[in-house]
Amino acid sequence: MQPHRHDAAEESGHDHDQGLAHDLAVLQRRRRALGLLAGIAGLGGLTLLGCGGGGADAGTSTTGTGTGTGTGTGTGSTGSTGSTSSTGTAGSCSVIPEETAGPYPGDGSNGNGSGIANVLALSGIVRSDIRASIGTASGAAGGVPLTLTLKLVNASSSCADLSGYAIYLWHCDREGRYSLYSASVVNENYLRGVQSTGSDGTVTFTTIFPGCYDGRMPHMHFEVYRNAGAATSYANKIKTSQIAFPTAACTTVYSTASGYSSSLTNFNRISFASDNVFSDGYTTQLATLTGDVANGYAATLTVGIAA
Repeated sequence: MQPHRHDAAEESGHDHDQGLAHDLAVLQRRRRALGLLAGIAGLGGLTLLGCGGGGADAGTSTTGTGTGTGTGTGTGSTGSTGSTSSTGTAGSCSVIPEETAGPYPGDGSNGNGSGIANVLALSGIVRSDIRASIGTASGAAGGVPLTLTLKLVNASSSCADLSGYAIYLWHCDREGRYSLYSASVVNENYLRGVQSTGSDGTVTFTTIFPGCYDGRMPHMHFEVYRNAGAATSYANKIKTSQIAFPTAACTTVYSTASGYSSSLTNFNRISFASDNVFSDGYTTQLATLTGDVANGYAATLTVGIAA
């Protein structure tokens, strides 16, 4: 499935790529327009229908509560114990740990053997569905569908929702490969995308359940930027962290879903205790997960930063 692109052609009819700053500005204008229409609907009894296309909106996003009491060992609803705010507007929440971006960020901070790898410069990188490559690349990542919702809150201000921030998400495919870097997919850029947080502080990505490569627990990476304009350079990021997944769900996916056989082998050799990122604690990074292999999964995580 090809992702919907927020680019210049969509706004003006001219097919000129204008990059990430333009894409995010377009997305923000659409969020504001949807909010205005929703307000009008409330006043005048109008019905606001859901809009299709890429980009998360208030009609499709779901927010994690961060109050789950699960231990991360079940395939049902398991939750992080590191965040206690249910609304993002009051209560207490922890700042998510700063973690390494790893060797495969694709944010312009390093190269891939052929030059600097930077998807942030590509028009179309602002999208909710990140399963397919964009630009001149045409590949797509197969795997168990996963909808990820991140809720960004200010741990320094009663967990208030943070709107207008940009989040860049990336992770490996079901075979454990990173687009832009791994030899067999070096010309692809799938499983990478940017979203701007809405008024409720959330972004939603449609992706796949990540694979497990040797030496690491299953995870996703993300970077937080202060606003849309800042997201054009990795030097402006204000937080880098990683998302962990419940172990039982990983075992279920890797042992039953097509294409994950190597992930099961690698997963059986690693644990949170031996992982070089999560071994010092991961409660604020453990996603709440619901769903199953047949129907796909939904993951949520409240991300606290000191804004």
